[in-house]
Amino acid sequence: MAGAFNYDWRIDLDALVFSHPASGSRCFVHRLAFRALTRNAAPTAQDCMRWFVGHRAAFEAAADEKAGHGPVPGNAFNLNSREIRRALRMLRAS
Repeated sequence: MAGAFNYDWRIDLDALVFSHPASGSRCFVHRLAFRALTRNAAPTAQDCMRWFVGHRAAFEAAADEKAGHGPVPGNAFNLNSREIRRALRMLRAS
């Protein structure tokens, strides 16, 4: 896992994975979600990870909303670009 945030890029899934402590789960965000979020047709794994670090609070808020602060079946879930955009809007409004 990279840095203090506990996240990494899964080459086999073409996705960023980060831990969501509130649910004890792993959260996955596919490169296609980053493509929509960054408006970059071909973001690299490094581009995605940088964007994640710069918008960490939105990813955490989206994960909180989706997981509902409880156990998640299978201990893993995905976030899509709509869920992350909603969290970004929420954070900007507060």
